[in-house]
Amino acid sequence: MIRQVEVVPYDPNWAESFQAEADEIRRILGQEVVAVHHIGSTAIPNLSAKPIVDLLVEVRDIEKIDAFNGKMSQLGYLPKGENGIPGRRFFIKGDEIHRTHHVHIFQTGHPDVERHLNFRDYLIAHPEDALAYGRLKQELARRFPTDIDSYVAGKDEFIKGIDRKAQAWKCGRTLPSHAIALQ
Repeated sequence: MIRQVEVVPYDPNWAESFQAEADEIRRILGQEVVAVHHIGSTAIPNLSAKPIVDLLVEVRDIEKIDAFNGKMSQLGYLPKGENGIPGRRFFIKGDEIHRTHHVHIFQTGHPDVERHLNFRDYLIAHPEDALAYGRLKQELARRFPTDIDSYVAGKDEFIKGIDRKAQAWKCGRTLPSHAIALQ
């Protein structure tokens, strides 16, 4: 089967879905959990998104997380290991084609934790950039309805630009317009 690329209007129920899943993951991982964050497009009000809720879980010791794969599987998650990002544990709820949630687990202090949170917070604070991102995602979903790799690749430069803007914003700096080449 082919995974469909679907981008839908913002759904306020995504926040509830995040909270319910966060509670279950805290229950499973127990004392290993430092924090659970709602990240990705479903965490940004009014942003169109693939209807997959992303959770970022900060843990004390990433090496202990593989021991929880069985319990995560009982909750409906498929363990994917690092899945291309060193120091991460990744889980999908559902299967390779139909998913409802992604869980990204990092040890506290991993640089991707700050990057994801900065990205989310920047887009919440800058709705004009969030709107541009939503339009880009809708266009890419129309162009690549069955090609998730091309959809992801089409967002890459925009995301890198937002990452640069978010880092500067967090540090209280403003980047010159020529330093932010957003498509």
